[in-house]
Amino acid sequence: MDRDDGFEEFYRATRHRAVTVLYALGGDIHEAQDAAQEAYVRAWQRWQRISGYDDPEAWVHTVGYRLLQNRWRKIRNGIAAQRRDRPTTAAGPPSENTVALVAALRQLPKDQREAVVLHHLADLSVADIATRTAVPAGTVKARLARGRRALAPLLGTTLPEEVSNA
Repeated sequence: MDRDDGFEEFYRATRHRAVTVLYALGGDIHEAQDAAQEAYVRAWQRWQRISGYDDPEAWVHTVGYRLLQNRWRKIRNGIAAQRRDRPTTAAGPPSENTVALVAALRQLPKDQREAVVLHHLADLSVADIATRTAVPAGTVKARLARGRRALAPLLGTTLPEEVSNA
């Protein structure tokens, strides 16, 4: 029996179903296609033996699924290795001031909160914030001023005279 005797017909009749099964099992169409392709290559290499099985398609599904599992295992092990190789400096709990600031920021409207955080915590200029948020610089300035005025009483502080009149 020639090694590819009947294999081409088997492949054409089952390839769509195999990819569909592997996609359903793994959730990634590209990974499913790769695993199915590799499973069919292995089936072709062993076709003399596999063609005699009661259900050669089940063999392809099993091999394809094992290939998916091996890929997942490699990815999981790679992530574990990265975590293991990172420095072990754990961040401590946030300070009381940080907790209070975040709580106060949550009470601001989104546009004001964004402007205040980008300007005061990310150290972006008004022009950079305007570019990033796609609003005019004057709007950014207004949002900063309103945000600062709203934050002051929430944080139990008062604004300097030059800021409160801006």
